[in-house]
Amino acid sequence: MSNPMSQPSQKPEDYLQAGDLIDSGNTHVVDFTNRHRVSGEAPVDAAVRLYLAVRDEITYDPYRVGPDPRYFRASDCLATGRGFCIPKAALLAACARVIGIPARVGYADVRNHLSSTRLDELIGGNVYTWHSYTDLYLDGQWVKATPAFNKELCQRFGVHVLEFDGRNDSLLQEFDQSGNRHMEYEGQRGVFSDVPYELILADFEKHHPRWLHNRADLDDELFGHKAKAGNDMA
Repeated sequence: MSNPMSQPSQKPEDYLQAGDLIDSGNTHVVDFTNRHRVSGEAPVDAAVRLYLAVRDEITYDPYRVGPDPRYFRASDCLATGRGFCIPKAALLAACARVIGIPARVGYADVRNHLSSTRLDELIGGNVYTWHSYTDLYLDGQWVKATPAFNKELCQRFGVHVLEFDGRNDSLLQEFDQSGNRHMEYEGQRGVFSDVPYELILADFEKHHPRWLHNRADLDDELFGHKAKAGNDMA
């Protein structure tokens, strides 16, 4: 599997084709998208509708990480109904492409001040490399959306639900509902036409080896070990 371009094209139409991991041609991705579209609605409204569907119908699961491409692919995230930020962002991009909205995926390193001790130990600290968002071309401009954290999870841990209006960037919850710092960006890694799997894998092997290999099996069982004492959001 080759890496997609790291120097982004300036042409929105270059971000409409299916990729290896943003597999917008997948039948299930197409069906999911069509279930959430309304005939004749404006692209901005359609994008917001798809954002909410991916954010809330796909459970954020920071433990569903592995070295196999299935952990990064949009259609596999949809099939299991859960995933971490990278496949969820890929899924939103795939859905957008289905209805003709140019979409790409962006990445940054972020620091999570509210993650649990258990997750920090698995990650190797509280800085997460390659945190992902979706970049959507709407009304003549690129707008960032981050569908990672589902509404139920945010409410459970007292974190503001991250909304998206299709016109302004929606990247992170800087503070929780009590005013404690939640997340902050450490540095940008750029935008890509498809998930740069090999680049991410190499950095995960270097910075997050325990996280990457925390589940050696490749089955699709649902995790039942969400941390009770902390906020496993990253």
